[in-house]
Amino acid sequence: MPRLVLINPVSDPKRGIQSRKITRFPPLGLASIAAMTPSAWDIRLLDENVRISPFPEADLVGITSFTSTINRAYEIASSYRQRNIPVVMGGIHPTMMPEEALCHADCVVVGEGEWVWPKVLKDLESGSLRKIYKADPEELISLPFPRRDLFDSGYSWGTIQTSRGCPMDCHFCSVTAFNGRRFRQRPLEHVWDELKTIPQRNIFFVDDNILGYGKDAEDRAIRFFRGMVERGMRKRFVCQTSLNFAQNTEVLKWAEKAGCKMIFVGLESISEHSLKHFGKAYNLKRGTGSYAESIRRCHDFGIGVIGALMFGSDGEDPGIFQKTLNFIQESGLDVIQITFATPLPGTRFFEKLLHEARLTHTDFPMDWRAYSFSKILFRTKGMSAEDLYRGMASVKDGLYSFAVFTRRVFRTLKETRNFTTAFLSYKLNKGYRKGYMETSYFKPYSSLHRNISKRCLSRDSRPGLPSA
Repeated sequence: MPRLVLINPVSDPKRGIQSRKITRFPPLGLASIAAMTPSAWDIRLLDENVRISPFPEADLVGITSFTSTINRAYEIASSYRQRNIPVVMGGIHPTMMPEEALCHADCVVVGEGEWVWPKVLKDLESGSLRKIYKADPEELISLPFPRRDLFDSGYSWGTIQTSRGCPMDCHFCSVTAFNGRRFRQRPLEHVWDELKTIPQRNIFFVDDNILGYGKDAEDRAIRFFRGMVERGMRKRFVCQTSLNFAQNTEVLKWAEKAGCKMIFVGLESISEHSLKHFGKAYNLKRGTGSYAESIRRCHDFGIGVIGALMFGSDGEDPGIFQKTLNFIQESGLDVIQITFATPLPGTRFFEKLLHEARLTHTDFPMDWRAYSFSKILFRTKGMSAEDLYRGMASVKDGLYSFAVFTRRVFRTLKETRNFTTAFLSYKLNKGYRKGYMETSYFKPYSSLHRNISKRCLSRDSRPGLPSA
């Protein structure tokens, strides 16, 4: 029986925002690939977020990777290829950088791998494996249930996907490049049936926006949540969405009844100028003044809000940090994810900075390990790298000092009147606090000054000027 090993690598050492147990989710994409593999194959799935283990023997290896973990992926691929074992790579980073990935793999799958995986296996067996297989987005009606039996037993969260694609095309986001701009939805009966097979009570919906786009998608979300209630699914879940989630009372009512405890929302910035810079058209149309009202409406239904904000837009000045802290306090956000704007390959943000010769970390592939949302990777306009690191440290001190951290959790309990939501807020805040306290900008500034990337400080000190 041929042996297939599927691997989800982790950066080493661990960096960025994905290393905490509370945000550790099973690799759904690899389990979907396994579901498209004929039963004649013996499959083993390794997730290095759970444990690092010796690489088993295989007849074929499949590796998925984000940008921040791609060097570890290349290391694993090399170890197998040295044993003459073919390696197929896929996922976000290989999709955006297929020629680079081909220097380390025998084959690269570009896009949603499920649709071309049977062809990859057929060509491998016939000795005619191609270098690149490009998958065009297809309707999700034929998507099989992932092979969850291959997952490690240590995950506290189950994951599921009900839709793919996003029409918004924000400048910093690679979702459109990977999944396309057309919003595609799975049949609700398929999703309900799959939910019944997930052993965990805690569920994370990995859709980029579970609410979707337009009135029909909103009605579908109501039917979906109501169907979970009518089928007696006792799940507790977190989902990604837009703040439009809070505008329809029926959405909130049925989401609460179905077990929604928190929503993750990409607010990105409180600055209209920054929203324009990042192409966040939806938030720009709503205006940041509506954020607090939307959060309050969620709280009325016992639902907490995780807000994602980032710094590094052209034109920001040092005042943005205190303004952001004030907004967080006044808005009632329950959990806050703060990052630096990161130009991921394949995005309009990356291409713009590359064209303007402003990227400071371009020794690829080695420098990809820096693309973990915790470093300044380009020469900024409006502030120096020192200003940004100093400002980020002040924001995170203001967010995650023990007293502020504790008050925020108790506020969540008071405003949502939901113990489970408050406990989840505590766990997430604790996880973010631990991760942020480990980053260099929490050290005394004298130490920080010595540790800021020399590539950001060795060129002309005026912000925004390209190197000669």
